[in-house]
Amino acid sequence: MASSKRNYHVFLSFRGTDVRNNFLSHLYADLNRNGIHTFKDSEELWKGEEISLALMTVIEESSVAIIIFSEDYASSQWCLEELVKIMECKAQKDLIVLPVFYKVEPREVRQINYH
Repeated sequence: MASSKRNYHVFLSFRGTDVRNNFLSHLYADLNRNGIHTFKDSEELWKGEEISLALMTVIEESSVAIIIFSEDYASSQWCLEELVKIMECKAQKDLIVLPVFYKVEPREVRQINYH
């Protein structure tokens, strides 16, 4: 692994069951095709507490976070933990955060209680 503070250009936060095999795969491929080093987790890879810590480090080491809000995003405790970490890094480390609303309206996301 590189010793650079920013190991990834982009971190993708998403609910896999909603977007993994359609929108996300196209976005990920296009970012990488354009030379943008992008982190996309694999549900098989990221299970367990020690992995959770590693994932939080990946968020800290990214320059940009793209949050793909989808219908079931907020039903995932994992997604909500990522979201909290992303917002902490936005405030403390100048992480750029870009929301994408996939088949949901922004007003639907605003009603979610993240705490």
